[in-house]
Amino acid sequence: MSEFSPGLAGVIADKSAIGFINGTEGILRYRGIRIEELAEKSTFEETAHLLIDGTLPTRAQLAAFDAELRSLRGVPAGIFDLLRSLPTSTHPMVALQSAVAALAGHFPHQDVTDRKKNRTAALRLIACTPAIVAGFDRIRKGLDVLQPDLALSHAGDFLFQLNGVVPDAQETRILDMCLVMHAEHGFNASTFTGRVVGSSLANPYAVISAAVGSLSGPLHGGANEEVLEMLRGIDGVGAVAEFMQQRIDGKQKIMGLGHRIYKVKDPRADVLQALAEKLFAEKGSTPLYDIAYAIEQVAKEKLGPKGIYPNVDFYSGLVYDKLGYDVDLFTPIFAVARVAGWTAHWLEQLQDNRIYRPDALYTGPDDQAYVEIDAR
Repeated sequence: MSEFSPGLAGVIADKSAIGFINGTEGILRYRGIRIEELAEKSTFEETAHLLIDGTLPTRAQLAAFDAELRSLRGVPAGIFDLLRSLPTSTHPMVALQSAVAALAGHFPHQDVTDRKKNRTAALRLIACTPAIVAGFDRIRKGLDVLQPDLALSHAGDFLFQLNGVVPDAQETRILDMCLVMHAEHGFNASTFTGRVVGSSLANPYAVISAAVGSLSGPLHGGANEEVLEMLRGIDGVGAVAEFMQQRIDGKQKIMGLGHRIYKVKDPRADVLQALAEKLFAEKGSTPLYDIAYAIEQVAKEKLGPKGIYPNVDFYSGLVYDKLGYDVDLFTPIFAVARVAGWTAHWLEQLQDNRIYRPDALYTGPDDQAYVEIDAR
């Protein structure tokens, strides 16, 4: 019998050459390159190439990759018809999961043995996800769905399709950095979900739809929404100490703090915090940042010895809020980025596939006799 590990903590489920995490030292690398370097120097398109094709591209390779992504941005009209059929109160993650699954009807892909076609499907998913998110947001607001602007970058076009105006360079760069930082993170819940579904040789749209569903939970991608709601519920910096003590005494979760892997501050949180500070210096600060910073200081003193520090969700919501994004778009934006990592893992899973089929530790009754229905 294998040792039982709740939540598969510490269990090595497979091998991967995509993402590396050292939670003790706060290190995250995509194919060997530190996330801090990628956030500062790379673009989402270049990072997607790194994840999908395995290397940093040359200029020519990047141009070809970018051109292929742009050519695949178009979303079938039937997908937007499906989105229009949903109630306007539908959470955007529900809409995204439904639309991604429905892409399989427009782009049938049952045979996953063709590597070239698999790569095209991966790029199509990366290219289409922003348009689906933006399209549903406009539909629920009674606005027309916009066609992609192929002259714009991946991040720029997403903002254009969302807001109807060409974004400025600063906003585009900020979102681009956020997409880079959220693109990959090892065997997290949604990536593992995708690999499990992919291991059954399901079509790629089913794989990514399942990953979107996993990401939607408040313990995963939905946490950035929860962080902002938490901050808004605190009555200023002066109320932080009491709030934190009540949460600590009550053993309640403090959203945005702690991580299954990291026992120090999430390296992405450092980058996002610096990004937030720069953004607020240029566009004006927000009381929510002051509250968040105060929470981090209390947490450092009281929870730091237990290895509980800010994670990626702690500051990302503040950046998105300052840029004017609706709160319920925070997690879909996460998905716009993470689809690059999900598809990279799907492609890797298929290289030496074995269907996932773990055992369970049975805890039910033993050897019970069947009782006829009239005697129960």
